[in-house]
Amino acid sequence: MMRDLRGDQLPAWMERALADDLPALHSLIIGLSRDIDAVTAGLSTPWSSGQVEGQVTRTKLLKRQGYGRANLDFLRKRVLLTP
Repeated sequence: MMRDLRGDQLPAWMERALADDLPALHSLIIGLSRDIDAVTAGLSTPWSSGQVEGQVTRTKLLKRQGYGRANLDFLRKRVLLTP
């Protein structure tokens, strides 16, 4: 389903998983069903937010490294100048 971008198969998979006796999997399915549209779109489209998440992680790391002595101007320069 994930490799073939077949998000349309998700509801059937969720029903089969709920029929099994696996409480941890039931908890996952309840969480997935809260935002089923977003999960289905994530499994159906070839787009990835990996690059954005990587930049967010890098920015958070730079912010943590300057904790206590960095103001916003310093952080801005550091984010723009660090490769």
